[in-house]
Amino acid sequence: MKAYVFPGQGAQFTGMGKDLYENSALAKELFEKANEILGFRITDIMFEGTAEELKETKVTQPAVFLHSVILAKTLENFKPEMVAGHSLGEFSALVANGALSFEDGLKLVSQRALAMQKACEIKPSTMAAVLGLADNIVEEVCASIDGVVVAANYNCPGQLVISGEISAVEKACEAMKAAGAKRALLLPVGGAFHSPMMEPAREELAAAIEATTFSTPICPVYQNVTATAVSDPAEIKKNLIIQLTAPVKWTQSVQQMIADGATLFTEVGPGKVLAGLIGKIDKEAATANA
Repeated sequence: MKAYVFPGQGAQFTGMGKDLYENSALAKELFEKANEILGFRITDIMFEGTAEELKETKVTQPAVFLHSVILAKTLENFKPEMVAGHSLGEFSALVANGALSFEDGLKLVSQRALAMQKACEIKPSTMAAVLGLADNIVEEVCASIDGVVVAANYNCPGQLVISGEISAVEKACEAMKAAGAKRALLLPVGGAFHSPMMEPAREELAAAIEATTFSTPICPVYQNVTATAVSDPAEIKKNLIIQLTAPVKWTQSVQQMIADGATLFTEVGPGKVLAGLIGKIDKEAATANA
């Protein structure tokens, strides 16, 4: 079965989408529509902007979403039998499988980015990558720390990202090293994504998601929150609302997709991060880049 996967924030690079814009009339039309919806020329920043400009949350999330979704729409023989996206990538996956329209997907992603930015400004918070420890050890260490720190991204076996208050994350990093982690290092991010620190953003985004029409998709989406196949629009909405404060179960999603018959994972969007993670989750898994 053909599985398509969509990357999240962090995969952006200057020049992303420029080839698509220049070589496909459909891509050009969709990029221009996006400029109109967003109220600024995101294409200028994507094609010519600096790394710093691309790193702005209000730019990064829509940019990665646009690259992924427009690439999917211009692929020949794009017939997904299952889809999944990492964090922000779940929105790209939902447009690709027909659960969300292009316009609604972009508006939600833009609102999500701004809501997350605001939540980051309320209280300083951060994330850290922990390498070389079993998931249950990471969870136990987080539970033992005073303050807010939780497992946020289950990326692949031996690579987990934790998220929370700065002091709690720093203490957790020291405890992870003491517990045998190869590395525990703070990440250059604006805040504690996929943790309770995102509650203000979750509340704000919940209202926008509730007000948006979701359709029955052409194939199941393996959502971050459940790591299981979901096709019911009401359930998709509910999981999408929880996503901001819940962990990204990427390892579990990929394992479930393989168990359900995925034979080829094609990464659609900038970079090759997910293909690399999938190879670490299952050495036998076949991966490709769109």
